[in-house]
Amino acid sequence: MNPAKILLAIACLTITTIAQAGGDFKPKHGGVVQEVSEIQYEVVAKPASITIYIEDHGKKVDTKGASAKVSLLNGVDKSEAVLAPAGDNKLEAKGMFNIKPGTKITAVVTFPGKPAKTVRVFVP
Repeated sequence: MNPAKILLAIACLTITTIAQAGGDFKPKHGGVVQEVSEIQYEVVAKPASITIYIEDHGKKVDTKGASAKVSLLNGVDKSEAVLAPAGDNKLEAKGMFNIKPGTKITAVVTFPGKPAKTVRVFVP
């Protein structure tokens, strides 16, 4: 076998192992889950709403006093929205959003007295 192919196979296996070691968090609300600083953010993006559910190791995080600013990017088309607490463990914005497969979403989530966290996902 070609040495370059062997190195490529080893690299792929290593990357897969590292990705799996970070945690396998399944979406509970049909969104995309991203873990940042051991907190899980599930981003659910629909044409009429954007919602972020926040959990810490399976436990809901109260979003009272929190906020988020999201940027949506579709090619060169960029839009933004501000999410506010919507009860329980979620932040939400309602409106009309250009959501389609491949949309890049960057959310900056802020809790009072804590540093902001940046969450990045792609709409499948």
